[in-house]
Amino acid sequence: MSEAQPQQPVFGMQKVYVKDASVELPNAPRVFMEPHTPQIEVQLESSAERLDETIFEVVVSVTVTAKQEDKTSFLVEVAQAGIFEISGVPEQDLEPVLGIACPNILFPYAREAVANLVGRAGFPALHLSPVNFEAIYVQRLQAQQEAQGGESRIEIAH
Repeated sequence: MSEAQPQQPVFGMQKVYVKDASVELPNAPRVFMEPHTPQIEVQLESSAERLDETIFEVVVSVTVTAKQEDKTSFLVEVAQAGIFEISGVPEQDLEPVLGIACPNILFPYAREAVANLVGRAGFPALHLSPVNFEAIYVQRLQAQQEAQGGESRIEIAH
């Protein structure tokens, strides 16, 4: 290939896996003996790490906490990861790929893992709503810009 020709972008998923998962039922078995209409809180994070020049690990972490009044019914944590090959993408476009495209691919796997763990813990199925990772990415970028008083970038761990 000639140096005058730009390299065609490459984007491929090499592996999807659960990096970490846990379920806690701190008030079992009593939680099963009471009427159950819990308040559900969902926390979501994503991170990316460069493993080598063109290989990245992206992790979507989901924490779901269900509380009945002041008692925790269950706490489910899932870290859904993927290894992606990304090359031929300009550096300024890499962050949105890692912060939007990759999490969009991983989130359905995380949703399935959460639903499975909640069901295995003895509770009715919990189906998380779809997530707009583009909006999360933009909000995070804006928050960093405000905190630093200017231009900002999402950092990729090396």
